[in-house]
Formats: sequence, C-alpha cells, structure tokens
Amino acid sequence: MKRVHVDNYAPKYYSGKWSWDSEKDCLNFQAHNDLENARERYIITNGYKFLRTIDQEEELIFRQEYVRAKSNNSDTVVLRDIRDLVLYLMPRDFLTYKFIAFMHEPEVQSVLHALTLYFEYYLRLVEFVLIRRDELSGQMAQIQSEQTNEMKKTYSVYLSHFRMLLARNYCEIIKGEGSMAKYYHMKPISNISATIHDKYFHEHFLAVSIQIVWICMHRRAYYVIEMEMNRLFRSEHFVSVRPEYLEFTEAERSLLYGRNNKNLNYRVQISPLVQELEHVVSEDMPILWIGKRKYRGTDPHIAQIELEYVVPGSQLRLIDLSHGILGHPKNLYNTLLNLDWPAVRFSNFSEQYDPYHIIRRNHLDIPKLGELQMRKFGESYEHFYEIFHFFEPVTHSHICKWVKREINIAFYRSGGLLTNVVSRCEKELATAYEGQDVDKIIANYFKLVSNIRKVDYFESPRVSDVSTVKKANLGKRQST
Repeated sequence: MKRVHVDNYAPKYYSGKWSWDSEKDCLNFQAHNDLENARERYIITNGYKFLRTIDQEEELIFRQEYVRAKSNNSDTVVLRDIRDLVLYLMPRDFLTYKFIAFMHEPEVQSVLHALTLYFEYYLRLVEFVLIRRDELSGQMAQIQSEQTNEMKKTYSVYLSHFRMLLARNYCEIIKGEGSMAKYYHMKPISNISATIHDKYFHEHFLAVSIQIVWICMHRRAYYVIEMEMNRLFRSEHFVSVRPEYLEFTEAERSLLYGRNNKNLNYRVQISPLVQELEHVVSEDMPILWIGKRKYRGTDPHIAQIELEYVVPGSQLRLIDLSHGILGHPKNLYNTLLNLDWPAVRFSNFSEQYDPYHIIRRNHLDIPKLGELQMRKFGESYEHFYEIFHFFEPVTHSHICKWVKREINIAFYRSGGLLTNVVSRCEKELATAYEGQDVDKIIANYFKLVSNIRKVDYFESPRVSDVSTVKKANLGKRQST
C-alpha cells in the first residue's frame, strides 16, 4: 500500500504553533489537528464520530501493528483489510471485547459480504433511477414504453434477490443459535432481554457496517448508503429526515424497495429484510441455498448470483467482475484505501486491458424481453455437493490488541519505538550500553565454529590416499 505521508519518520512535534501559557509559566505546543474543523478530521455516521484522516504517527502505528500479515493473497484488497481499517478509525466507545469478537465471527463476515453484493447492485440502480428522472422531465421529456416498464420490473426483482440473500445471512445472527448464542439479547435462564445493551450493540454494528460498505464502494454515495442501510435494518419509521438524503417518488420507491416492502404501524412494523423472507416465490427458493450447496438448475440468473457470492474477493478478476475495491492490488491504494491515480496511470490500464474495472465502470445489463416469464419455467435438480467457506479464526491475543488500541497508540506517542531505521539507530546510540568487546565477539565465534566442525579440513585424509591404502592392503592379502 502507498503511504498517505511520504516520510516514515514520526516527528516529535506535529505541524502547529507555539504559544506561552501564563498559568503554567511555560511554552505550550498546539498542533494543527486540534485547530482543524471537525468535519475534516471526522465523519459523523449515525451520530458517531469516525476518523476521516490520520496523521503521520497514527499511520505508522496502523501499518506496524494492525495491517494484515503477509500471506498468499496479502497483495490484494479483501474484506478483512477494510474491516481492520474501520476498526482502527472507529470511536473508542466501540472497543469492547464482545463487539470486536462479534465483528470477527463467520456469520458477521457473511453479512458484510452480502452487503457488498447488495450495495454494488443498488448503487447502479439508484444511478439508473436518477438518469431516468432527468430524461422524463423538462421540455425534451421522453415517453416511457411498455418495454421500459418491464425492464424496470426486472431490475427490481433482481435487486430483491440480493436483498433476500442478505436477509438469510442476517437471520442467522438474530436467531441466536450456535456461535451467535452468546450475543443473543435474551438471557437463557431468566428470559430477560438486555434491551439497552442490545440497542447500543446494534447501533455500533450498523455504524461500522456503513463505514465498511462506504469504503468498499470507493467512498462514493455516502448518504445513499447510510439511508438505505438504516432502512434495511430499522424500517422507514426510524430513518431520520436529513436534507442530504434523496427523496424518491412512489414509482421509484417501488422500483428500489421491491414488491414485498410494506409500511405498517410502527408497533407492528418489521424490517424490510425480514419482509423479503415472508413471501418467497417458488422460482426464487434456490437463492436461499446459495453458499450452502451447489446449485443445479436451468436458471442462469441464479447461477450468476452464486458465482458472484462464492468466488472470493481476491479472485474476482478471474470471472471479470468487480465489487468495489475488493480484489484490487494494494499498490494502487494508500493506507486509507483511497485510490492513488498516479499509480493507476503508471499501470497503463485501458478499455482493452482493465481486469479490475477501474477504467471500465460497472453497469446494468439490459435484460431480455420476457426474462421474468422464462424464469418461471426453470427447473431445479437435486444437489450433489455442499459448499463450505473457510474463515480465518481469530485468536484471543488479536482481539485484545484491538481492545487495547488506545493504550497502544498512547504508548507509541509517549516514546514507544516504531519500526523506523533512523529513530531506532538514534535510540541505540543514545543508550549507555556499549555491548561486548570485539575480542570477546571473535572468541565466541571461534568457539562456536570449533563445536560445529568436528574434523579440520587439512587434517582429514584425502580420497586418493584412502584408495591407495586400500589397494596396498588388498595386494598383501592376495600374496599371502
């Protein structure tokens, strides 16, 4: 990854100014970070302040302590890299052992994976809606045909398929079974709900999920992602009204929110994710088994969804797909996972050679006429294979490192040694310990060598001498 700050040396004093403190009768240093506008330093997500930028020392600490270790796919951006970055940028109130362990659970990773698939398609559809809104208004307005309405209906149904897949993964969390039982809000014996604790736990999860999806989608359409995320997990009754949010018409809402979306009284309202699972048509039933067992059928759309869901993010270029920044090489991004355009230009991507869809933007394919009717005649066969996903297990020490994030940052800020050759040499030269003498080091070396070498080279017999002795002994035996 590219560095946000060019130099890897952590300065003792940041960029700022000195002032005289009359109360303490000493000089006081005020960094520019303390004087900056809060909107530049932070970004507000559901009422919580996430870091938008990091200074030079914070970058060094993150790259040394929290960046994913080298592996066979460490040179590409995967979902874990985005999650680790968000965990580093999130507020200190989120740093609890239970929440950090929850974010590393396989069920939560499946939900985050389904969220990236859903919002990749959702943002394309929102862009399509806004373009059609401009085409249908003004003096040169166009008239919609029957084929246009059928195409919109097809897009809406396909978007509901990704929403259905997300709802299935989310229900594995809220059921509280298996490894999710320890996060369930009902206590097993007393059956008393931890309402207040569960409310804040859910708020933290939503805020982190918004940040993960936003960074994964190249940090674009932030308010669209925030509004839709709150609508999916809360319902429209609990989505705050903000001037930055888009306002859709009834026709646009039916296109984006699907046929199963219903607004009821807030006392009996359920989330749109659960509504998707209440009325599942027969031809969409195999979608609920995607990622669990191999699909065998004649529906090409379900096979395409399965391909996008099963293929890991680091290998999406093999199927010529792109889900945000997943699968892109890290040398095109900096520490904050912002795209470095000079590095892209030096990579010489073009319309003909663009495996990561950086020049070729993702788009909506125009569906065929009568495609929804053809899906009703599709067939599904008995499955033969089950699919098992591999998730890297998390250790207790790794979770504790995240919980002690603020302590580690304070330690390095107070003088802890970072991985920097210049500062390391300066501290070693400043210490009073001089080390061993040269004669002592040489004596230890020869002592070690003498223990390893059993026979000296010059004292060992040569091969020709050994063969001559053997021939002489053999001649004496024959003569006798």
